[in-house]
Amino acid sequence: MPDVSVGFAGLGLPDQIVGTLRSLGYEEPTPIQAEAIPPLISGRDLLGQAATGTGKTAAFALPVLAQVDGQAESGAPSALILVPTRELAVQVQKSTQEYARGTGASVLAVFGGQPIGRQIAPLKRGVDVVVATPGRAIDHIRRGSLKTDQVRMLVLDEADEMLDMGFADELETILEGLPESRQTALFSATMPARIESIAKRHMSDPVRVEIKRREREPGEGPQIRQTAHLVSRHQKPAALGRVIDMEEPGSAIVFCRTRYEVDQLTETLGGRGFRADALHGGMTQDQRDRVMGRLRSGSTQLLVATDVAARGLDVDHLTHVFNYGLPTAAEQYVHRIGRVGRAGRTGIAVTIAEPREQRRIKDIQRLTKLPISVEDLPTVAALKKKRLEQTEAALAESLEQAEGDSLAPFRAAADSLSSRFAPEEIAAAALKLAHEARSGTIDETEIVPAARKKERRPAGNARPSKPGQRAKSQPAGDHTRLFFSVGRSASVTPRDLVGAIANEGGLSGRQIGAIQVKENFSLVEVPSGAADGVVRAMRSSRIKGRKATIRRERF
Repeated sequence: MPDVSVGFAGLGLPDQIVGTLRSLGYEEPTPIQAEAIPPLISGRDLLGQAATGTGKTAAFALPVLAQVDGQAESGAPSALILVPTRELAVQVQKSTQEYARGTGASVLAVFGGQPIGRQIAPLKRGVDVVVATPGRAIDHIRRGSLKTDQVRMLVLDEADEMLDMGFADELETILEGLPESRQTALFSATMPARIESIAKRHMSDPVRVEIKRREREPGEGPQIRQTAHLVSRHQKPAALGRVIDMEEPGSAIVFCRTRYEVDQLTETLGGRGFRADALHGGMTQDQRDRVMGRLRSGSTQLLVATDVAARGLDVDHLTHVFNYGLPTAAEQYVHRIGRVGRAGRTGIAVTIAEPREQRRIKDIQRLTKLPISVEDLPTVAALKKKRLEQTEAALAESLEQAEGDSLAPFRAAADSLSSRFAPEEIAAAALKLAHEARSGTIDETEIVPAARKKERRPAGNARPSKPGQRAKSQPAGDHTRLFFSVGRSASVTPRDLVGAIANEGGLSGRQIGAIQVKENFSLVEVPSGAADGVVRAMRSSRIKGRKATIRRERF
């Protein structure tokens, strides 16, 4: 175990930075900081594995600041930090700038979705530390506005996420253009073979640091209560609404897998009276900033987001995470629920899953070593009881907080009614009116658990799940969605995609899941174990005479 008792002063950091940390209220380093900072200060390369929320940002930002001199040349930073998303870029920039108080070091975040001209001006003036997403870093390098020949330290944060998002080529281009004498730090929540390959090619004898998740003591309860409800696909919106009604989240994130799903679900939740906002990669930066402002101010109750868009969010008052279906990777589930389990806080994670996702629930339980209770959805009767309890609690609070003669006008009415009705009848009628006014209508339709329901359809009478999909039932098992860069504008049909995948990818038509054909692209579900093989096999193939880009979908 790292010795955190030495404090930041014992890690080799400059006095100026230690003083700044003290003024910010930081007393002891986290385990990842205690293990990573000393070797980075000494100039060693480092390969660090630690989960989200463990203090990784300070673990690399503090050594970065210890090595910059505050004398940046135009467009030639001495440190480059690469992160997967714009939200994380903003967060890392803010944290690093905060740690840099009094050092004279300047920090700039550059990312897509913001006019590139707005970023070129500060780069020309000179910046010590650049925090960038890979794509925007490449843009600046090609324009000559970001010079990498003076970079002395490179940090790859959330490296596994960058690879999952398809930034492997961009990372290779950036790494190849940096000075060989640079120092490199790579941080990742997981260490797949691709990360090890990068470390072998681009790092020099790195120090390895692995911070494991704290094991629970016997009898210790989990910080995050996790439950799951199994329903059929068409009942998922109603099921989520029922759970939100019962849970009464103060502020929550609802995770979806695709932008389309985010937009559809946000509209559905809004129609049910919830204060919901969407967040995904198809929005402009100004739109995203406004959404985040509403979430932080409390005017938005539910943030409906893709995994990628939600990376780097740091909102203290989140109480719930809702999974509108499970992510492909179990590790991504851990990232999701970690939004409400940081710094010892408790939280609630609820998953609305389809029966075919039961195996993934077991995989997640093995990874987290925490139970996920698979439960029936609350009944209509349970919801009515819950809402009546809420009305009763609100009435009790009103009575307790009543001051002076604030109830005087209503007492006169009560006195008038008491001459004709019993007091308990008057109170019950008043409670009924208050309850109906605050609770609204309730959907009386019971949602039958899918695991207990067997749906039978006549042969040849399958229902398409969405416009643009094939009218076929969803195959059982774990599936991954592939992106094809051809769609209706190229006269592509689902049959064309099935034929191409069957001929080139070696799958039968029965193994292929739902297909969505959009105007300029298509999405196809294939068995997860075959996804990479299909992508490799079809790299040089043509669909309707057109060369198509084929990759895993980037959410």
